[in-house]
Amino acid sequence: MHPKALLDECASLIEQVFKFEHPADAVVARHFRENRSLGPRERATLSDTVYAILRERLKLEWLARSGSGSKWRRLAILAFPGDRDFIKSALTEPEKTWLDHCDAVKDADLMSQHRHNLPDWLATALREQVGDEFDALVASLNLPAPLDLRVNALKAKRDAALTSLHKAGLTATATPYSPLGIRLQGKPSLSKVPAFVQGEVEVQDEGSQLLALLLDAKRGEMVVDFCAGAGGKTLAIGAAMRNSGRLYAFDTSGHRLDALKPRLARSGLSNVHPVAIAHERDDRIKRLAGKIDRVLVDAPCSGLGTLRRSPDLKWRQTPQTVAAQAELQQAILNSAARLLKPGGRLVYATCSLLRAENEAVSEAFGAAHPEFEAVPVSSILDSAHVSEPSALCAGEGGEWLRLWPHRHATDGFFAAVWRKRP
Repeated sequence: MHPKALLDECASLIEQVFKFEHPADAVVARHFRENRSLGPRERATLSDTVYAILRERLKLEWLARSGSGSKWRRLAILAFPGDRDFIKSALTEPEKTWLDHCDAVKDADLMSQHRHNLPDWLATALREQVGDEFDALVASLNLPAPLDLRVNALKAKRDAALTSLHKAGLTATATPYSPLGIRLQGKPSLSKVPAFVQGEVEVQDEGSQLLALLLDAKRGEMVVDFCAGAGGKTLAIGAAMRNSGRLYAFDTSGHRLDALKPRLARSGLSNVHPVAIAHERDDRIKRLAGKIDRVLVDAPCSGLGTLRRSPDLKWRQTPQTVAAQAELQQAILNSAARLLKPGGRLVYATCSLLRAENEAVSEAFGAAHPEFEAVPVSSILDSAHVSEPSALCAGEGGEWLRLWPHRHATDGFFAAVWRKRP
């Protein structure tokens, strides 16, 4: 595609994404479906440009003010990836001069908000939590996430999976914390990689893998993944159960549960039972009250721990949406707790960085439910042979899992664990 046509295509897609009516990845995917003539290089350029703008929106919008023409075109020029000579071949002489001037601006010359590229409310909340680590956190959130895999323990051991991936020409290393994790270099396609096709490995962030370890599901148990989504953690839990017992995958979205089916087929699991529910008080949940050994509540949340993958979330979330999520999280947690039999384990988790969705929800649940006792996360991780468990925890005695992208190179995660008193 000619550089000018590609630039126009970028500007058009950016305008669609910045309506913020749908997640950015969904808008980009729809654009590609509607424009099937776009080749792999064009799609990569479009996607990279969009995500660069979402990551550095405030900085790029500030620089764009000094240019002329369509706002979307100016943003596309500033964020366009690769060699500048390519994009300059599509620009007028005044645009080339303007771009050179923008490229010469150093981050040290920018105002704070143009360096961190966060809405004010979110920047304030994160500064209060991490203090002097704020700049390091922001830098990590503005980098693309690595591609992590989880070894399916039913089919392979990690050393064997690593050997298989190396034979397929991939650069892969063991993750530092999860005993089942593998980290790939770059973002290779896995569709024809034997280890993936045969179900020996599955895509899953290292932090997400630790949540299944916290649940510690056993052979023959009755287990519920309360907000299963597309089932990444469901698959990890089923493998930990050695394909025995009964594992319910609940979700309010039948569409998300449908995405679990091909993953289930690859995994070799037969103990998973996907169930679409209407809400957290669904009658199908009530019938299981007091019968379940372990429940994972990976609750719907702001997703602000996943900004490396979904930078649009920082522009789509607000203090009001976070407050509403916290109310829903408490309601879901209360309903899920009713499922457990005496001695059963409850794990609450989010992929949020915010205290309002994490410690605050955990503390409120603990105060309202004296029949549950907190279990220190650090001791569970230690028993699961996780390296340096104390480095992954927060709270008195390692009470909570607290993962940060800048510290642990994972998505941001929180988890709390309780045991129902006999």
